[in-house]
Amino acid sequence: MEQNNIKHKKHTLLSDFKEITKFGLSISVMISSVAGYLLGADLSKIDYKILFLLIVGGYCMVGASNIYNQIIEIEPDKIMKRTMNRPLPAGRMKKQYAFYLAVLLTVIGLVALYAINPKTALFGAISIFLYVSAYTPMKPVSPISVFVGAFPGAIPFMLGWVAATNHFGIEAGILFLIQFLWQFPHFWAIGWLQFEEYKKAGFNMMPTMEKNKKASMLIIMYTVFMILASLLPVLHITGQLYLTPVGAVLVLLSGLIMLYYAVQLHKNQDDKTARKLMLSSVLYITLIQIIFVVDKFLH
Repeated sequence: MEQNNIKHKKHTLLSDFKEITKFGLSISVMISSVAGYLLGADLSKIDYKILFLLIVGGYCMVGASNIYNQIIEIEPDKIMKRTMNRPLPAGRMKKQYAFYLAVLLTVIGLVALYAINPKTALFGAISIFLYVSAYTPMKPVSPISVFVGAFPGAIPFMLGWVAATNHFGIEAGILFLIQFLWQFPHFWAIGWLQFEEYKKAGFNMMPTMEKNKKASMLIIMYTVFMILASLLPVLHITGQLYLTPVGAVLVLLSGLIMLYYAVQLHKNQDDKTARKLMLSSVLYITLIQIIFVVDKFLH
């Protein structure tokens, strides 16, 4: 019986750690950084030590950001169904322990990224600072929080390039731009889906403050901007970052799937379509990272 309790406790601690660091989100950000690294690195000289440090540093920094965010938002999280069972609002973890964990992850993350190069650590520090000190306090104030949050959210893809090259130039800038523009349709789709829940907690993520045609038109516009930014490397104007015509066609097709659901949302104005748009946006950012990397390997 005692052994079973111990096993259960260990499982609970692990699941709480995964939940408070938002394991799925942290892993996706980590993969984004790895994709950026592979795009920037010489494929014949991939440094697995740097890759390891990038994975550790990336997870720790995103995990820490998420913990700080949840410490600040304990009260709103108690109100919303999708967040009320998180470790802090549910009372499974004390606030001070969460804070100690966040500080520990911040230190580990910064040390790991600094071991790669100082620029990578600097961008990692900027990301966590903006997320915690700008985006999180802005959420209950104005929908402009999505714009503010898009800056730290766009850093991971380009962080990998900086880790590989120790240089921030047009290539890293384009990777940043792609992920920056992607976040608007992605988070507005989430804001649409969670509109009532967010409203209860005092948040409003929609650009027009309502779920309406103006908001869905903005989603379409930013989806188009995102697709255009993703296709820039095929024009050979983005330095060492490039796409072959075949890669560009695949990127375009991926974008058109997302654009289709954005247009459908404009027509239907319903949560079901907003969910499809949100899922297609996750598919898009995953696919283009794979396409960019495979395109480079096969070029």
